[in-house]
Amino acid sequence: MNNTSSSDGQGIFTDTDPYSDMDHETPILVQYWQAALRHRVASAIILAACIALGIIATLLMTPYYTSTATVEINREQDKVTNVEGVTSSDSAGQNLEFYQTQYSLLESRSLAERVVRAQNLTANDNFFETFNVDPDNSGLLTDDSKTQSATQRNLRFKLAADILQAHISISPIRGSSLVAIDFQSPRAALSAQIANTWVEQFIASNLDRRFSSTADARKFLEGQLADLKQKLEDSERNLSAYADNKQIITLSSEQTADGKTVSQKTLASANLEALNSALAIAIADRIAAESEASGRAGNKNALTNIALNNLREERAKIQSEYAKLMVQFEPEYPAAMAIATQINALDKSIAAEEARSRTGTSARYQEALDREQQLRAQVNGLKSQFSGERRDSIQYNIFQREVDTNRQLYDGLLQRYKEIGVAGVGTNNISVVDRAQPPERPSSPKLLLNIALAILAGLGLAAAYVFIMEQIDQTVKDPSDLKFKLGIAPLGSIPDLGKEDILRSLDDKKSVAWEAYLSIRTSLAFLTDHGVPRSFLLTSTRPNEGKSTSALALAAVLASTKKRILLIDGDMRNPSLHKMLNGKNANGLSNYLAGDDDLENLINRDSQYGFDAMTAGPIPPNAAELLSSTRMCELVTKLSETYDTVIIDAPPVLGLADIPLLADSVEGVIYTIEAGGVKLRGVQAAIQRVRSSHAHIFGGIVTKVQAQNSGYGYGYAYEYSYGSKGSEIA
Repeated sequence: MNNTSSSDGQGIFTDTDPYSDMDHETPILVQYWQAALRHRVASAIILAACIALGIIATLLMTPYYTSTATVEINREQDKVTNVEGVTSSDSAGQNLEFYQTQYSLLESRSLAERVVRAQNLTANDNFFETFNVDPDNSGLLTDDSKTQSATQRNLRFKLAADILQAHISISPIRGSSLVAIDFQSPRAALSAQIANTWVEQFIASNLDRRFSSTADARKFLEGQLADLKQKLEDSERNLSAYADNKQIITLSSEQTADGKTVSQKTLASANLEALNSALAIAIADRIAAESEASGRAGNKNALTNIALNNLREERAKIQSEYAKLMVQFEPEYPAAMAIATQINALDKSIAAEEARSRTGTSARYQEALDREQQLRAQVNGLKSQFSGERRDSIQYNIFQREVDTNRQLYDGLLQRYKEIGVAGVGTNNISVVDRAQPPERPSSPKLLLNIALAILAGLGLAAAYVFIMEQIDQTVKDPSDLKFKLGIAPLGSIPDLGKEDILRSLDDKKSVAWEAYLSIRTSLAFLTDHGVPRSFLLTSTRPNEGKSTSALALAAVLASTKKRILLIDGDMRNPSLHKMLNGKNANGLSNYLAGDDDLENLINRDSQYGFDAMTAGPIPPNAAELLSSTRMCELVTKLSETYDTVIIDAPPVLGLADIPLLADSVEGVIYTIEAGGVKLRGVQAAIQRVRSSHAHIFGGIVTKVQAQNSGYGYGYAYEYSYGSKGSEIA
């Protein structure tokens, strides 16, 4: 190890830290683990107690049965028609809000109250007995509900609803629209009954809400329908009165797809159309008769005259006979002459008949002309009437459009009113997937789960206990505390061994105690520029912290290096060195301080540990008065000329004035601290007292350290135990 401290000019390093390379604190996890090990017994007791309580509580618990019903809740829009939405609907992104609302409704108190009413749980004393509840606070349940007042019934009703809410559980099935409804109770049948009733009442309440949500809309539409009905009737009356006043008689009309009345056919237009058609026919007849009468088109009556056609047929026959006779005879032949006479007679008859037919054609022409003139006069009259009707139809159409508009609004609102009634009552977006069945086994308590919870609780309580105890226990636990809590260098630590064990183990160079003090001796070699200090004392805060044992052990370890070592028992109030060396305390330090200069007689030579020793001597009446003289400094100076190192086993600090007096005679002080002994505040006060005497503190030794308390952990335990096992094996 390199010594980077500076000297004060007297060979003493005033800022010496043999553990300057260990400026880091113990890792926090290691500190936690050490704290747990220090309190492992209490922690184990706490954990065992929690487990026992968990088992006992589980065995004493009332078994509960959980029954589950599953429902499917479908997301649907509230808009039921295309006239006007019931409520606004934005997008499918509101699914989360919708389902969260449904889950809250499933857990609502109003639903619990509906179940209470449906099952009449207010009057069911067995229900309250099942849950060990006395609704009347009387100690006895009565079956006579007639004796209960209204206040009592209300209290029982609220209590039943509270019980249901406390034992119902709503569990949405992730990634689906399914919801599990769990109810637990001490009776399996009751659990299934309540779970199924809960589902039924949820569906019923959903329908009730849908019906109630349309009540205002229906009421509004009823008022609108009444107003529109009155407006429609008024507009129809105005249209009818105007048509009667203007004599507009509508024979037929058509309605378009948007409900408008078009293509109306009135009586005037129908008459005009009929007369115009008759006039066209009369004109055609007149033209035909006129053509026939003028002869341009021939005598059509002659063609259709039966008598004339018969005469012409008979003449044609006689003419044929006459032609035959002319082949054989002359015209003067009597038979031929007779036939010629018949032919002449027939020609006259035909001519007369044709003349009569032409006279009928003229009459028909005149008749057609007269009919045409009459029809034309009527058509002209109807045209004037129709023109007036067309002017009147402008206002008529205005009335007609008002009637159409009012009828459309009325029909639309009426349809809307019907649809709202159907949607408010008939639609349901909730369906039952699985009805609840009475469970065969209780769902709670679960022994393994409760034991696991008890273990967790025990660990938590144990951790809290350890934390509290660590906060209360403000003591030094390992050498690292010296650096960071007391501000002194850690020179080493001594394992927790008995005083006799340490003294016996000093005979074994491979023992744990020897290795520990040998490590401290190594640290002492770096305290000054000349190696191990020529003189130092060991002190502690209070007695029995291992100070005297450490002083003897260090003297033995230093003596093993062939150095001349002197150990002085400076605790003249409670001497102990002679006891550890199995000697007598006849002469010693007190004798020298009292004026005896015969050092040869005061020092015990060649002890069993290889060092010389000066016991405390007879106990003086006032040790502080002896130490306050200069003889102590003179003694150390004189002995330092003969010995390589002078070690003083000094008395404790608190309550005594010896340490400030002794500290001036040595190079420095080594402070001995018992692990888990004096509180930090006491140690700090003692160290401050030593420093107030201008004494230099080389560092500290932590004694009675348990393996789990050391911040150096495995290294110390392994180092100190290594070799002893080997020797045993050897």
